[in-house]
Amino acid sequence: MLPSMLARLTAPAAVFVVCAGVYVATLGPRIAEPTPDRHFVHLANSYLHGQLHVVGNKPPTQNDWALYEGRWYVSFPPLPAILIMPAVAIWGTGVWDRLFWAVFAGLGPLLLLRLLARLRSLGLSERSARDDLLLTGLFAFGSVYYYASVQGSVWFAAHVVASVLIAGYLLNALGAHRPALAGVFLGLSILTRPPTLLLGVVFLVEVLAHARTDVPVSGSAPVLAPGRRLLVWLRGVDWPATTGPLARFSAPVLIAGGVAMALNYARFDDPLAFGHEFLRIRWRARIDRWGLFNYHYLARNLAVFLAALPWLSATAPFVKISRHGLALWFTTPNLLWLLWPRRSSASLWGLGLGAGLVAGLDLLYQNTGWIQFGYRFSLDYLVVLFAMLAIGGRRFGLGFHLLMVAAMFFNTFGAVTFDRMHRFYDRDRTQKVIFQPD
Repeated sequence: MLPSMLARLTAPAAVFVVCAGVYVATLGPRIAEPTPDRHFVHLANSYLHGQLHVVGNKPPTQNDWALYEGRWYVSFPPLPAILIMPAVAIWGTGVWDRLFWAVFAGLGPLLLLRLLARLRSLGLSERSARDDLLLTGLFAFGSVYYYASVQGSVWFAAHVVASVLIAGYLLNALGAHRPALAGVFLGLSILTRPPTLLLGVVFLVEVLAHARTDVPVSGSAPVLAPGRRLLVWLRGVDWPATTGPLARFSAPVLIAGGVAMALNYARFDDPLAFGHEFLRIRWRARIDRWGLFNYHYLARNLAVFLAALPWLSATAPFVKISRHGLALWFTTPNLLWLLWPRRSSASLWGLGLGAGLVAGLDLLYQNTGWIQFGYRFSLDYLVVLFAMLAIGGRRFGLGFHLLMVAAMFFNTFGAVTFDRMHRFYDRDRTQKVIFQPD
């Protein structure tokens, strides 16, 4: 048993070492310096001092701090601060947080590889072990996960942690495998990126799918309308059999939600106020008018999500990127394979529904992700999309491999240049410039 277990762990361990090593190497000289926007480090320092507001009640920088009733707070959810707290306890607020998060980011590809193997064992994926490694490499170096992993600043650290937790969640949720552990991972993800709560629908679909009985459908037409087909599917569910798994899953999610609400109330006297409402930023007026989530923001967010491309010119440096970043399909064009799946299953539909709900909520948010290389909010569900690529069964032919090379080139460029080689990035500070000016 031990040799077989070691054999199963060898490939994921190697993936972790390679990916974490590349991320650390990509840091370059920045490896030995703290990030300017190390909000999670300061939040960890606050916890170590037994308080919720910033130590000294003075924000260390001028970027994204919340002010309420005369006290300054980190409004970002707490889990990344808890993760880095031991390092802060040892090295203080000058800890090399970029290095910490770059090493931590190696867990994302590791868990994705384990997830893809899990899909094969469930019969959901027909991919080979080589295909699994291909998809893992694409995620690690051919998606926005790469550039996010080498930033260290608060926004990107949260996305990296959430990606790791989402992979852990799916690993335990698919097949309704371990309900309680799936709930723990999702609960921790909520304490990192609250919109990922909507991924809970993935586990719900898995439980329903595995609680179905073979009920014959009498008098059914050869082709049923989608709504009718769904009703027939739900009619075959053994509903009492779902209560146990759903209860075990829900308990840790509810506990995590209770912790988040308690922290919100302790800081802002409102269990539903995460604190972004109190950010002292230039965009406060639009938040006051439209709120944090509103249809008003959809058109602009869709423009970035779908249509933001590099700007080309005949003068150096020849390429520039808007501060709003690049469209998701451009940074990882292989995701276009999701549009034509060859196989379908309840799991594929559940994953698609979960990703769609989270993406829809992100597209209603008051911020496009500005300032970024690629659409960073996709990291709230990018692992889900990669699981769908595996399940969908569309062949990875020459075109897929060529686009994978292009994706790795694009994202290596982003990882090396973003927030370092500023000549490749537009300097607009108004948030009004998405497309190349005439």
